[in-house]
Amino acid sequence: MGNVVTTIKRFLGNKNTVTILAVLAGIIVLWYFYTYRVEQAITTIKIPYATQAIDTGTKIETDIIEYKEITSSTLKDSDMITDVSALKDKYVCVGTSIPANGFFYESQVCDKKELPNSVLDDIPDDYKPFTLSVNNQMTYANSIMPEDYIDLYLQAKDDDGQIIWGPLIESIEVLAVRDSSGRDVFWDSAAGDSAYLLFAVPDEYHQLLNVAGLITANSIKIIPVPRSASYTANPGETKISSEELYYFIMSKAATLTE
Repeated sequence: MGNVVTTIKRFLGNKNTVTILAVLAGIIVLWYFYTYRVEQAITTIKIPYATQAIDTGTKIETDIIEYKEITSSTLKDSDMITDVSALKDKYVCVGTSIPANGFFYESQVCDKKELPNSVLDDIPDDYKPFTLSVNNQMTYANSIMPEDYIDLYLQAKDDDGQIIWGPLIESIEVLAVRDSSGRDVFWDSAAGDSAYLLFAVPDEYHQLLNVAGLITANSIKIIPVPRSASYTANPGETKISSEELYYFIMSKAATLTE
């Protein structure tokens, strides 16, 4: 037994032996990684693709989806969608499109609620949409965002030329922010500065805001006023802040009788 151990020690202590073993180990490692790379390069996987072009904002229908084989290595560091179930009830995001024979990417698809034009789908009964003209300064350099809750203030002059300023309606959810071409400021990369705020208000308040927008005297302006994050997180009921300002505006409107 002792002779065997001695022989092994001498064998391992030989520099030539160590060199040979190191070379063999290196060859084995290289062979393993080479084999792994080759397998990755030739292993294929079926993934869905669009048989025809799908425009921005369009729902992705399953009847225009087929499968194509690609190598697994193609998926490396990619957000390419590999399972058709991930496309169920999905839409093509604003600002992008899927070309014919093109694959689907996670960054290109979204839920309907994320589309700018879907904001009107969930307006409650007895509410109406209203678009308020704004500018970059009034929105604090695009700081007013969808889902924020804001207040609307009245800026005007009374009949004697005195300045009027105060809260008119409180707790209004911003549904969308559009530029002058109607593009969504926070979805469309080609959009410009804020030009319109879109929200929904009860019918009575809708009438109030429309009357305010039609008054040519008294220098009336409706000003959006953002609030804190906690205000948005715990919004109260949408309501008139000042009855006095409400009647100031409505007094300018004629009452129609049958």
